Amino acid sequence: MLDADDLQALRLTAELASVTTALLLLLGTPIAWWLARTHSRLKGAVAALVALPLVLPPTVIGFYLLMLMGPEGPVGRLTHWLGWGLLPFTFWGLVVASILHSLPFVVQPLHQAFEALGSRPLEVAATLRASPWDRFVTVALPLARPGFLTAAVLGFAHTVGEFGVVLMIGGNIPGATRVLSVALYGHVEAMDYGKAHLLAAGMAGFGFAVMFLLYFLNGRALRQQGAAHV
Repeated sequence: MLDADDLQALRLTAELASVTTALLLLLGTPIAWWLARTHSRLKGAVAALVALPLVLPPTVIGFYLLMLMGPEGPVGRLTHWLGWGLLPFTFWGLVVASILHSLPFVVQPLHQAFEALGSRPLEVAATLRASPWDRFVTVALPLARPGFLTAAVLGFAHTVGEFGVVLMIGGNIPGATRVLSVALYGHVEAMDYGKAHLLAAGMAGFGFAVMFLLYFLNGRALRQQGAAHV
């Protein structure tokens, strides 16, 4: 059974993943839409910047975030001036780090979903005098629903499994920044392999269940689209 500290880490992890996923969808949707529709020369650079966390070690991201959000960094000076204090070793510091680290897992599925729409549905809506906003809300968003499902699931699951970034930014403060991955690391360091096995097995089972659900729902959506075209 999980002890009180591990249950607290579980609650904090679920809260972090939920907040991060919601903010990622809000931030990632306009980025993905712009990438799917723009012909700007900056498209490649922006896409590469969004995908950068896929190839950078998490500790590199965490290190530069510490520099930016620390007392001598520009972000740290701004948050201190606004009266918010410093973000490192706080829950909201974890949120910022998680958003940056999980951004490609949300933007890329949305980008692919928006590109798959093509221009025809939007052009038809335009002939019916729908404004750009109406076309986006009533045509693009409903048709891209499978992409949003994929983005939400991947963003949530990736945030749950983060370790390097959250350890660099949050440390291991019980009730404040100790998430499941950090709690697992702590049990291994203490050679408490029973609790480590319990957390590791739970996270592995969660990861499998999430991916199985994602493939199942996407497969059903594709079958429904195929049936609609018959």
